[in-house]
Amino acid sequence: TYSERFFVIKGRRWRKTDPSIPPTLEKQLVRELMSARRAVKTAKSTDDDDAMALARARVNDAKISLGERGRPWWETPTEESLTIRLSATIRCLLRSRAEGKTICPSEAARVVGGEHWRDIMPQAIRVAWELENAGELLVSQKGERVSQPTSGAIRLKNGQQ
Repeated sequence: TYSERFFVIKGRRWRKTDPSIPPTLEKQLVRELMSARRAVKTAKSTDDDDAMALARARVNDAKISLGERGRPWWETPTEESLTIRLSATIRCLLRSRAEGKTICPSEAARVVGGEHWRDIMPQAIRVAWELENAGELLVSQKGERVSQPTSGAIRLKNGQQ
C-alpha cells in the first residue's frame, strides 16, 4: 500500500527504504549515505566541483542501494535494474568498511535480493567481475588477488589495478 512505500515531508513524497534489507547491512548503507551527504555539504562550502561530483555519486549509490532510487523495490526487477543496484550496493558496502577490509558478493545479493538473494548470486558475482575489469575494485580468493573468474568463494576490496 501507499503508506508502506512512501512517506511525505513538507508536502513532498519520498520513497521508503526497501524493508527486505537485512538490518546490519541497512545500517552500513545508511551510514555511507550520511557520510556522502556530509561530503556534499563540505564540497559546497569549498566550491570544489570535483569533490561535489564524487559526493553526489556516493549519495546516488547509497540511495539506489537502499531502494530509494531506481526501479521501485516492490516491482519485479529487470536484469538491468539488478545490475545497477548490485553495482551501487557493492560500491557502498566497500566504502562503509574500514580501509583494507573486504566484502563478499553475497552481502550485496542479500541487500538487493531479500529472502531470494541466492537466486541472484550469479549476477552479483558477474557484476563484481565487471567492476574489477573497470578498475573499481579488486577481487581476491584466499587472500590473493585473482584477475579472472574462478571457482570458489571470492572477496571484494577497494583498490586500484
